[in-house]
Amino acid sequence: MHEPMSDLERLLAIEEIKHLKARRIRALDTKDWATYEALHAPDYEADNEGERPWKGSKANTERLAEIQKDKVSVHHAHTPEITVLSRTRATGVWAMEDRIWWKQGDEDHWLHGWGFYYETYEKHGGEWLFASRQLKRQKVLSSPGAVIGDFRAEP
Repeated sequence: MHEPMSDLERLLAIEEIKHLKARRIRALDTKDWATYEALHAPDYEADNEGERPWKGSKANTERLAEIQKDKVSVHHAHTPEITVLSRTRATGVWAMEDRIWWKQGDEDHWLHGWGFYYETYEKHGGEWLFASRQLKRQKVLSSPGAVIGDFRAEP
């Protein structure tokens, strides 16, 4: 049987998860791939709506490093709804906005998206880590002909 958490323990877990999210976004946008990978559980699962899912923190980090190689990105996450399920499990929903800029050949391209991250977190060795993340976009604007990862702008 699980021992109940105090309000203070629950609030501390929520703040630790907010800090985890901030570190992930900074690591992604600054291309700090070692930090990025370390923030995810080894069996982490990523699912961006409309793209193929990825399993494993190492495979997902390598995929992102390749996709982001020649791009500048800015990600924002807002208004978290974090639910602590136990001392070692939690869920979260975050409103998100991202901007990405790159070149395809000699042409400048960009993407601007809005939506929600649906995430799960697990505590490993005393630290919260991402266990899964699903991105569901509400709206995407992009330059005509933009291609980024599995995303292709509509003609």
